[in-house]
Amino acid sequence: MDYVHEKEQWSGAIILKEANKEDELMKVLNLYAGIGGNRKLWEDVEVTAIELDPIIAEIYQDFFPDDKVIITDAHKYLQDHYEEFDFIWSSPPCTFHSRARFWGRQTPTFPDMKLYEEIIFLQHYYKGQFCVENVVGYYPPLIKPQNISRHYFWSNFFITKFQEPDYDFDSITDLQRHKGLDISKYSGFRKDAVLRSAIYPPLGKHVLDCSRATQPMTLTAFTKQKRMKNE
Repeated sequence: MDYVHEKEQWSGAIILKEANKEDELMKVLNLYAGIGGNRKLWEDVEVTAIELDPIIAEIYQDFFPDDKVIITDAHKYLQDHYEEFDFIWSSPPCTFHSRARFWGRQTPTFPDMKLYEEIIFLQHYYKGQFCVENVVGYYPPLIKPQNISRHYFWSNFFITKFQEPDYDFDSITDLQRHKGLDISKYSGFRKDAVLRSAIYPPLGKHVLDCSRATQPMTLTAFTKQKRMKNE
């Protein structure tokens, strides 16, 4: 597949675009980025987005041309690069945790424990603000989350109440309207699944705003302050 943006090799990954560098911006790592529903309303951020599917990654890049988009495994990238960011958002695939596993005939399978690996990893190693998002699962959560508007959030800050409005879960047209993400010109993937997995943009903004309300200083601001003191 040909990409619109310049490609660069990085440890087996493909970088579609380098982000613009602004020291004063919050450095955000957006894992399992999808088409960027959570990111749509973020402001004053420098985003690195990780998405494994090349088709979905290019749609994300079209929507957010100033973000750095890397096509690689998000789980491994988190382990290797977590210290480089002020805020980390992770939305691991919900397929193995969702109550939808019991809708119709689906083959029994183990839950993907990478979800809890990332929660525990961030809780014990990461010094910045983070949230791990997933669906309300079919089993009791192994680590207690915050239950916000049909989602589980594991974070190291408090997320205030938020209510997402109702919408037609089965209509691609209504999903696009609700999420504010028009993917009608793209093809080669299940549009309903991609839209359903996209976070409602006002909720994504709400979570980041809650993070900023409890974060005293970003890593980049701290570095800048230290530099000024040494001059």
